[in-house]
Amino acid sequence: MTNSPPPPLPETAPVERTPSARRRPVGAVLAVLAVAVLAVNLRPGATSLGPLMEQVVGAYGQGAVASGLLTALPPLAFGALGLLAVPISRRLGLTGTIVASFVLVAIGLLLRPGVGGFGLFVALSVLGLLGPALGNVLVPAWIKLHGGARTVALMTLYSVALAIGGSAGPALAVPLAGAAADGWQDSLRFWGMVVAVPVVVWAIVLTRTGHDFPPAPPRGTFSGSLLRSGTAIALTVMFALQSMNAYIQFGMLPQILTDAGISPARAGLLVAVIAGWGLVGGLVMPTVIARARGLSWIVGGFGVLTTAGYLGLLLAPTVSPLLWACVLGIGGFAFPTAIALLPARTRSPLITARLSGLVQPIGYLLAALGPIVAGALLGVTGAPSTVLWFLAGSGVLLAIAGFRAGLPRLVDHEIED
Repeated sequence: MTNSPPPPLPETAPVERTPSARRRPVGAVLAVLAVAVLAVNLRPGATSLGPLMEQVVGAYGQGAVASGLLTALPPLAFGALGLLAVPISRRLGLTGTIVASFVLVAIGLLLRPGVGGFGLFVALSVLGLLGPALGNVLVPAWIKLHGGARTVALMTLYSVALAIGGSAGPALAVPLAGAAADGWQDSLRFWGMVVAVPVVVWAIVLTRTGHDFPPAPPRGTFSGSLLRSGTAIALTVMFALQSMNAYIQFGMLPQILTDAGISPARAGLLVAVIAGWGLVGGLVMPTVIARARGLSWIVGGFGVLTTAGYLGLLLAPTVSPLLWACVLGIGGFAFPTAIALLPARTRSPLITARLSGLVQPIGYLLAALGPIVAGALLGVTGAPSTVLWFLAGSGVLLAIAGFRAGLPRLVDHEIED
């Protein structure tokens, strides 16, 4: 894993490939439509698989190992493929990269349900995650470049639509499958058809933007390593810890709650409550970041709430589990906050792209280690409480990283030579 940022654009980059040469600006209506349809489609290809996992692995004669592989695939793909976002977009532009990658996403999601081998199913699943992996990195930079005075509003829309899409995948998976034995194929294929919408919309956007990778700065400006930026490092750690918590909450928390004496139906509802708060966080945090003073205390407080929620489940799991679920849900505001801080803590769109290209891929790769550690703790001790203690400790680290990321400092200034 490398934390080295991409090198600056060469000085010989042709002028016609810079944003200044695009034919027309992206209008407000088109920008809103583009961000909304893309954000909604960044998660369902991954999240729609979970409720259908038993049918999928059974159809291919696989077992628990295959289920674990498919569960770990999204964060691993988001991390590894996300590292390619900035290099590819240098050649194709931000908009061009999104269009091309989502064409491949549509192919992958449409073809994977009908293939005969599990290996090919996994390969097409990775292809279906390519667009979301690149989009995770590029959309904040695109909004920074094209949003103008609408940047905060577009980041709010992006965060909310991202949460809606992530929830829609698992919510619709079983209803779309129906009662047929092979209904899971139609359910998974549905999201490949839906992906056609952002492809069309962003192709229209491309006719306006042309090649829109941010232009190279003057020699010696903003060319320093992002590792020189305490803000960049803090954001990466913050993003990794919150993403790790989210994956463990969705994958392991229902069983932990059930082992603590809560009914399976109620355990599932409590996890849904935690996820539901993400919509609120996506709606309010971009505006809070743009206007609030003392932001570092607010962001650090999300880590404190995360620790408090897990301690509540440890010490009084059946007394008021809904309260602890709400506390954890508000602590989860750290995720939309980290996304909104990418443009808020940068001035140049190029630095936004570089920062996003560090924070999200590395963050997702680190987050993928969390479920492995949690599973190992559970396997060695046999006590679900050890996982909750592990997560409570991660909340302390999240509070420290969030406090540092919330300080009013620009990454551009921290790395400037």
